[in-house]
Amino acid sequence: MSAPRRVLIVCHANTSRSIIAEAVLLRLLASRGLDGRVTVSSGGIAPFARDGSLVSLDARFVLREIGIDLPEGAGATDLKRHRDHIEAADLIIAMTEEQRAQLTARFPESAGKRVVLIRELVGETGDIEDPSMKDEDVFRFCRDEIVRCLDAGLERLLAHLEE
Repeated sequence: MSAPRRVLIVCHANTSRSIIAEAVLLRLLASRGLDGRVTVSSGGIAPFARDGSLVSLDARFVLREIGIDLPEGAGATDLKRHRDHIEAADLIIAMTEEQRAQLTARFPESAGKRVVLIRELVGETGDIEDPSMKDEDVFRFCRDEIVRCLDAGLERLLAHLEE
């Protein structure tokens, strides 16, 4: 890879799952000296996604438990308003099959883009469900699944970027 490749991680509102995945993937890339070769961003695609929505406090807590502190003022990105993020992406990672379908149906910018579910990075199927409005243990499980999929699936993710 010569020019930095772009990974976009999507979920519904960009306040929990995709924020967690973005932070974890950035740390993984940096730990392997790849942070200059791959850029990572995230955004929400649901009708209720809003720019600047606050990151879930539970998402902040469970990230802090694994040594990741989000910057003060970190907030959501509404991809309905920032379609250029979709256009620029070399790979889009979604949390659910529904999100992959919504990208195709409502975001023409995603046409021809490789869109994978996060669990597909480790050869699995299935969604990572939204932990919002649930207790911290659900957020921990969500975080642990995201970490597992990104850690074990990093080589596959990088291979997708080479294609």
